Amino acid sequence: MQNIRAFLYGLIGIAAIGTLVLFTASITLAFAGMLAVFTVIKALSPRPKPQPVRARANGQKREMRVWNDGRGTIIDL
Repeated sequence: MQNIRAFLYGLIGIAAIGTLVLFTASITLAFAGMLAVFTVIKALSPRPKPQPVRARANGQKREMRVWNDGRGTIIDL
């Protein structure tokens, strides 16, 4: 009787561990699948056209601004 009980406990333990392993593997595969789908979507999505960088607005020369704030003269080149 003692051997049968120990055998059943061992069998139940092995079944529980197997169930947890399958559950963990299925969750891992689900996350890997979602990551793959998101990666493909990001790779196929259109990117915005880069804007050119200009040093001056509208290609015009900027004028020098000078003002006095009460503590000294400020010159903005």
